[in-house]
Amino acid sequence: MIERFVDKVVIVTGASSGIGAETARQFAAEGARVVLVARRNEMLDDVARSIGSDQASVVQADVTDPAAVAALLERAEERFGAIHVLVNNAGAHARGWFEDRSVQEVANMVDVNLRAPVVLCRTALPYLRKAGRAAIVNVGSTGGLLPVAGAATYNATKAGLRIFSLALAEELRGAGVTVSVVLPGPVATDFFLGQIEKVPPMVFCQPMSSPQAVARLVLDCAYDGRVERVIPKGGALIPTLGYVFPRFRRMMAPLFARMGARKKQRYLRSVATQRIA
Repeated sequence: MIERFVDKVVIVTGASSGIGAETARQFAAEGARVVLVARRNEMLDDVARSIGSDQASVVQADVTDPAAVAALLERAEERFGAIHVLVNNAGAHARGWFEDRSVQEVANMVDVNLRAPVVLCRTALPYLRKAGRAAIVNVGSTGGLLPVAGAATYNATKAGLRIFSLALAEELRGAGVTVSVVLPGPVATDFFLGQIEKVPPMVFCQPMSSPQAVARLVLDCAYDGRVERVIPKGGALIPTLGYVFPRFRRMMAPLFARMGARKKQRYLRSVATQRIA
């Protein structure tokens, strides 16, 4: 195992499961000390035990609360002495038509997916600058590249997070703090598969990635500072074409929906089999 993060301190939000939990484990495997942040304390404890108490610290916090964000950064520095990497991974997605979503659901998606990482970056920057060579990695989505009916607010927040990341990377160029964004397509986590019935068929046109593979890209970005990585490879091509050429997107949408529907049925059968087992 390559140990690129020995003695580095990493904060991972949304660390109780899925991509966040796997990211924390991979950082720890490469020598880092990790601060696990989420609202579900019991699940955080499970992840921390899998890493080891000498390398992992748990902070139960709501990342949409600026006071809680300030407190978790203070606790992280107090426990481990510095903060070298911030991974903004926490996310929320209330799937379905915009008009069917409550005002609270819409506001929560904006708060968790966009406002929270922006505020966390701003609050963490003094700590990261003080640490020397440091990194911010924001976990976005290819959903931020292509408008999909039934995901209007989610698409908007992920598009905003991507543009924020790219702009902040320019602002901090040469400052010793790199900023990156990782854009996964569909990922085999409960965040996706747990709501699979509500996921639009078009989304299944892309291959499903594993949380392990997404986490590897997060670590790569934290190490080399590359501004943007997409998984699966080439996963940004069709969304970008659809964004640049809206007529192409509308023309191809029925074909992609049919292709995705067949794949979705296979995943639904697989999920049903696992639930029975």
